[in-house]
Amino acid sequence: MSKFNKKKSGDMPAVNTASLPDIVFMLLFFFMVATVMRQNTLKIANNLPFADQVEKLDKKDLVMYIYAGQPSQNYKQYGTEARIQLNDDFASVKDIAAFIAQERASKREELIPFLTTALKVDGDANMGLIGDIKQELRKVNALKLNYTTKKGSVFGRD
Repeated sequence: MSKFNKKKSGDMPAVNTASLPDIVFMLLFFFMVATVMRQNTLKIANNLPFADQVEKLDKKDLVMYIYAGQPSQNYKQYGTEARIQLNDDFASVKDIAAFIAQERASKREELIPFLTTALKVDGDANMGLIGDIKQELRKVNALKLNYTTKKGSVFGRD
């Protein structure tokens, strides 16, 4: 008789899964911290115009959005005249300079020349308001300007 018993089958040993819940919770925590849950809450009516020649923006993180249009149904207490929205608040034309300075301060210095200002303008907005926005952007040297169309693409440079 032999002292050593031979394995009768080639079974693999069981895998220890005791650390699996720790790994799952660590990944869950990472994605909860790293994920952006919402964009800006749109307070204006934003029926974008149609464009047939479009150009897509490459880096969305280098884009500053300025919305212009009439207040939406939920915000009719602000009137029916076209307004400007910067981030989540209504603003005036004079607030654009501070908005651009704040956005530039939040970016690394080498990325500042590549920042683009995208205008999401309602098709029925007053062009006088758009002209005022463009004048204010010129004052703060924000000259890369794009207009967003209905397709979500961007055309034209000013």
